[in-house]
Amino acid sequence: MRNQHISPVVLNTQYHDLQLLRRGKVRDIYDLGKSLLLVATDRISAFDVIISNGIPGKGYVLTQLSAFWFSELWKYNDLIPHHLISTEVESFPSICHPYIDSLRGRSTLVHKANPLPVECIVRGYISGSAWKEYRKQGTVCGQLLPEGLQESEQFPEPLFTPSTKATDGHDENISYATMEQLIGHDIATQVRKASLMLYTRAAKIALTRGIVIADTKFEFGIDPNTKQLVLIDEALTPDSSRFWPKDKLILGESPPSLDKQFVRNYLDTIGWNHCPPAPDLPSEVIQQTSEKYFEILSLFTKR
Repeated sequence: MRNQHISPVVLNTQYHDLQLLRRGKVRDIYDLGKSLLLVATDRISAFDVIISNGIPGKGYVLTQLSAFWFSELWKYNDLIPHHLISTEVESFPSICHPYIDSLRGRSTLVHKANPLPVECIVRGYISGSAWKEYRKQGTVCGQLLPEGLQESEQFPEPLFTPSTKATDGHDENISYATMEQLIGHDIATQVRKASLMLYTRAAKIALTRGIVIADTKFEFGIDPNTKQLVLIDEALTPDSSRFWPKDKLILGESPPSLDKQFVRNYLDTIGWNHCPPAPDLPSEVIQQTSEKYFEILSLFTKR
């Protein structure tokens, strides 16, 4: 099952009958008229810079894990809608059918939405840039926290820490008040509530699989027809989340990651300044990253 999805590495897709809307850091997006086709490539970015190497099977893992969460989290009708229509390529519009083999496993048919200009980050544990900020000034994304927290410690309550969604350059943390100015009070309230509900529910599910979700990022949009808030993009993948093995969590230490942090850690060890161009990844880092992505998929989906 795995081998058919990890070779060859897919860095770009080109379907001549389909209208390419744009290429994101990872996904190629096609406009199908009433819907969008999202194709998850094997591209990887770190610190908002795309790396020239691909990670074998990465697009497959992102697609399958997002599909798992869209199914698992929406078993009850108490969450806002999401954009997913189908990941079953046979059900895609007929214009996609000539490309079924290359689309299978890594593509998603979704409803259109107008994306909000913010990224919605929920932090359940203190780590990474949050830990660095807390050590310096006792805050996380500007929010004052109790003294004496240790690295990798769980917050008393999950923190909602929005950021900008930069098309070029780096995303920047913003205050909740700034987010309200960008998207309005009512939408900001909905976004914060939805983000915290999604994280809290997912974190409980993850613990039953022996996984801690230290933090994660959500993106939202507005359905142009219903004017409702909807979850868009991916959900709770190793690109957008920090996953730790529960049995490796030790206060005061940084646990091993099952996510993109593995690549970030490597790039920091070689002294990269986080500005383009990104250095190439060595073959062993590529292989180990691919293995980590497939491991987290297996732990969640039992496949």
